[in-house]
Amino acid sequence: MKLINVGYGNVVVAGRVVAIVGPGAAPIRRLREESRKRGKLIDATEGRKTRSVIVIDSDHVVLSAVHAETLADRLLAPDDSEEDT
Repeated sequence: MKLINVGYGNVVVAGRVVAIVGPGAAPIRRLREESRKRGKLIDATEGRKTRSVIVIDSDHVVLSAVHAETLADRLLAPDDSEEDT
């Protein structure tokens, strides 16, 4: 199981990530508010500015203070814990 660091010691399971997007677009702001109302919003920013929004397959939305490009790089990086056979 690969984990992605979303900042400040918080991680998400890589296999469950559906999308990583920037927070500025109106549809993303609506998604964020709807998730908050349903109790499915996870704020992993530690009080910092939200720089990316991560959508998880369980319908949860995770806010991160790490840029979307950085998270995408971490998601696509090879997993060091897997052993070559």
